[in-house]
Amino acid sequence: MAQSSQSRFSLPTLAMLAMGGAAAVVVLASNGAEADEAMRRVPAPPAETAAAAGPQTAVLAGGCFWGVEGVFEHVRGVTHVESGYAGGQAKTATYDEVSGGRTGHAESVRITYDPSQITYGEILQIYFSVAHDPTQLDRQGPDHGTQYRSAIFAQTPAQAAEAKRYIQQLDGAKTYGKPLVTRIETGAFYPAEEYHQDFMARNPAYPYIVVNDRPKVEALQKFFPERYRTEVAAKAG
Repeated sequence: MAQSSQSRFSLPTLAMLAMGGAAAVVVLASNGAEADEAMRRVPAPPAETAAAAGPQTAVLAGGCFWGVEGVFEHVRGVTHVESGYAGGQAKTATYDEVSGGRTGHAESVRITYDPSQITYGEILQIYFSVAHDPTQLDRQGPDHGTQYRSAIFAQTPAQAAEAKRYIQQLDGAKTYGKPLVTRIETGAFYPAEEYHQDFMARNPAYPYIVVNDRPKVEALQKFFPERYRTEVAAKAG
């Protein structure tokens, strides 16, 4: 049976959390193994010819937004990260609706960054390296459904073109040994409910986070030490 995002708050998981979380970690550990194996520092895209001026935005989807948000909150040059829903309509952009997998949304993060410190291409490199597994179709780890798809919501035609070239580059080099399934899409971004924001930073011992998302931040530190920072973007100032 496909596991939806509702399972992240399931009664068994919450009960195990109340007992210290150890049992939940054992149960969930096998679900994170595939993602761990997929992490690596993938080749960078070609350098951009000219840096954009002023704060820029990237919207990326790669499974549960808790983990993707958690990764980019630790990236130097990122000034703000927000969890939300992209690819569907405003009236159904709620956790309960999106969890059903029928609204067209993807759990996504909106990343605001300083282009004088980090480029869009470098954002994508981290996304493809440690934030998620771009070869998994409509799933990430234990979560299944189109709301967990790998997707880049381009904010400009230039972003769409760069993302397309980069996907072709990674596919052409057979970086993962199998094709990328990442889609390039358009659509509005709708912020998620407040209790989802900064979830990883506020709940570091939550079993789902320990098994599925903490390894992503550890991989960021391992493979991108020059980009990693200890403090999260929301508190970095």
